[in-house]
Amino acid sequence: MAKELMKGNDAFAEAAVRAGVEGFFGYPITPASEFLEYMAKRMPELGRGFLQAESEVAAINMVYGAACAGVRSLTATSGPGLSLMSEALSYIAGTEVPAVVVNVMRGGPGLGNIAPSQSDYNQMVKGGGHGDYFPIVLAPATVQEAIDHITLAFELAEKYRSLTFIAVDGNLGQMMEPAELPPMLGLPDEPPAWAVYGAKDREPNILTSIYIDPPDEEVTNIRLLKRWIEVEKNEIRYKEYDLDDAEIAIISFGVAGRICSSALRTAREAGVKVGMIRPITLAPFPREAIRELSKRVRRILVVEMNTGQMLEDVKQAVGGRVPIEFYGRIGGITPLPDEILEEIYRVNQNTEDIADGQERVEWLERLEARIERGEQ
Repeated sequence: MAKELMKGNDAFAEAAVRAGVEGFFGYPITPASEFLEYMAKRMPELGRGFLQAESEVAAINMVYGAACAGVRSLTATSGPGLSLMSEALSYIAGTEVPAVVVNVMRGGPGLGNIAPSQSDYNQMVKGGGHGDYFPIVLAPATVQEAIDHITLAFELAEKYRSLTFIAVDGNLGQMMEPAELPPMLGLPDEPPAWAVYGAKDREPNILTSIYIDPPDEEVTNIRLLKRWIEVEKNEIRYKEYDLDDAEIAIISFGVAGRICSSALRTAREAGVKVGMIRPITLAPFPREAIRELSKRVRRILVVEMNTGQMLEDVKQAVGGRVPIEFYGRIGGITPLPDEILEEIYRVNQNTEDIADGQERVEWLERLEARIERGEQ
């Protein structure tokens, strides 16, 4: 199919339609609102379910109910909305039903602002609700990747009966890029065997997340963990850039990783042997790939649009083998290629060890100096 020029949120929404979504439930929140607006028009055209709920709490519980009926359902939101959904997200995970949530991240904490950020990393990757559960988290870097990941998200959610997030920031939701949409998938003739629907001539299915007896809850938690081990074994995804001879490695995800890839090319042209791993699955995280990389390079630079949330996962993977440095922009600021390039040159020249935690202190000093110079 030919490429089309589409705004990110509209493209994600149309990709969801073509992936066979039968129910969309949401509440408007910038910078994700266009997703809901698009679905408000598109879903009724196809005779599918759309409902603008009275709140994010209501919206995610509607997703929960539709998922229990075996229907491909999703919502799209941003940070404060995701916070309101936390209880139901835990219920979805505990009930072991597939559901997809698109999170178009914005600056925070609190109400924050509507500018792009990656500050919801821990909220998604570490499980934003209560209890032991393990969501799958995909982090595309382009509109095309996000389109492709919509279908992948449902495939993974259904394969593992898992909650799956697609983590994009406000840049990706609002930007326009040429991208190719997938063909329209047909809707299933019957719901999955485990779903709750009419039980004529068969025993009823029961879906629940409440296990009053602790041994029953423990068995459930074991089942969730074993399933997650299978996810970790089979579903880790990442992209490598120029790592064959790299001495410096960048680790960055989403749009930040995309910006780093631009700076990387310029640094390469200047003779700096720098490469990058861009995690596509933030959960499961590509720990082994990063661990092996740390045996080959002399320094690692982590770049994020937050205060270093993925940094902690990178440090765990590296295990102190090489010094790790950090650069981030926060509060809704997107880093520019020139400032990432400046960091690459600095890291390339640095030969000093860095104590654990000191990488953030040094980064803050550099960031504050940049702000004082008026270099936003």
